[in-house]
Amino acid sequence: MNFTKFPRRKYLQGPTPIEFLPALTKALGNDVKLYIKRDDLLPGAAGGNKTRKLEFCIGDALAKGADTIITCGAVQSNHARLTASWSAKEGLDCHLILEERVKGSYKENASGNNFLFELLGVKSIDVVQGGSDMMAQMNKKADELATAGKKPYIIPGGASNAIGATGYAVCAEETMNQLNEMCIDIDHIIVPSGSAGTHAGMVVGMTGVNANIPISGVNVSRPKTVQEEIVYKLALETAQRLGVKGGISREEIVCFDEYVGPGYSLPTKSMVEAVTFFARTEAILLDPVYSGKAAAGLIDLVRKGHFPKNSNVLFLHTGGSPALYAYMDTFRQE
Repeated sequence: MNFTKFPRRKYLQGPTPIEFLPALTKALGNDVKLYIKRDDLLPGAAGGNKTRKLEFCIGDALAKGADTIITCGAVQSNHARLTASWSAKEGLDCHLILEERVKGSYKENASGNNFLFELLGVKSIDVVQGGSDMMAQMNKKADELATAGKKPYIIPGGASNAIGATGYAVCAEETMNQLNEMCIDIDHIIVPSGSAGTHAGMVVGMTGVNANIPISGVNVSRPKTVQEEIVYKLALETAQRLGVKGGISREEIVCFDEYVGPGYSLPTKSMVEAVTFFARTEAILLDPVYSGKAAAGLIDLVRKGHFPKNSNVLFLHTGGSPALYAYMDTFRQE
């Protein structure tokens, strides 16, 4: 795959680590060895997977002469935090449209990512009700800013378009190079599946390097069939952008929706267990919305014997730990 033809900012400082999880592996048993790809350690204000996507999205914005970034997300959005952080680094204005997916969940003086939006100097935050047309809201903001003489550029939620997903095709190639160097034969990869860019990009990238490693997503919001179609559509667009030969088959897109619970960002007992388990066995912090629920899925699949004995399973940690501080009451109650 050739990434050099696309505008890109170089935010990464080298590959993120792949680590064996000995304590978690031992605690879960079932003869499955667990590994983790530490994209929580990516650069940016407290790190996380969106930095990979923003290398390409902000690169595209700068190539088009933008001086202002507009993006959207939920009220504790890790994507919004990282967009704000790299906008600050690049000297770009940043405006956020936040969707209150759970009524009453937005608190102007909340901790977690809400506080970091303020600290990073976000120019404006507009909060809209759940179910709003977020692209329409961002276009409205872009029109207002253009009228005021700015040059706005819209990055979709999660930076999950073919431009952003390219960052995870890069990650797939990086991961395969590391596994070859480390002589680790991975049988399965588990990723969080939300706005779909990470999941789609990993599938395209692994196809592009002929890795032949199955990838499963653990949903954080939508039902299985809906999410799989969203991931598949984006994977096709990304594969076309990158010229990946042979295309992507629908069968390659697999999601599990049993770990969403009552809804997006709403806590579950299995998420709390997973976050606590990772912290107390491996001293790794997950987040309560994405990596926590994905890890809950990983743990349950191992316990159920979903992976054959002696399998090596890699978990992609997408970061997001600052959001934990907005969920302290949930963990203390448990």
